[in-house]
Amino acid sequence: MKLIEAMKQVKDLLRKADDLQGKTATFSAHHSTETPTYPDQKKQISEWLQSHSDILKEIMRLRVAIQRTNLQTNVDIELGGKAVRHTIAEWIHRRRDLAAKACSAWRGLTDKGLREGKMKDSQGNEVDVKIVRCYDPSERDIKVELYTAEPTIIDGRLEVINAVTDLVE
Repeated sequence: MKLIEAMKQVKDLLRKADDLQGKTATFSAHHSTETPTYPDQKKQISEWLQSHSDILKEIMRLRVAIQRTNLQTNVDIELGGKAVRHTIAEWIHRRRDLAAKACSAWRGLTDKGLREGKMKDSQGNEVDVKIVRCYDPSERDIKVELYTAEPTIIDGRLEVINAVTDLVE
């Protein structure tokens, strides 16, 4: 089974589990004056609960296999002209929030609204004032662009990897 197939199967199994949970809640009791919806409703509820339990076990098995696959599968992605290798799990974390956090750090490098010009010093003498940047603006621009684009690049590469990678059982 491919990784993407396992992820889709988990989604479908979750839907089925929710459906069974709804049925058991709906048909778990009735008045003695009502005709049961199912010939042996108590048996039907029991079967649904067993099916629900079996589905949850399969979801657990698939999720663990997906995690195992994500931790064991290395993926090379080209970022900024360089091939970077991480596991699928690491790329997921980069995609989730770490690339955005790196981008925010670089975006925070600004002139802070400072202006260059003439000012008076403490003695009242006029002096030229320049902005002293403690960073390289060109490097900042490159990094901001790199980290802004990274999630989209990761998405594209992982879509392909998920379709071709066998699930580690």
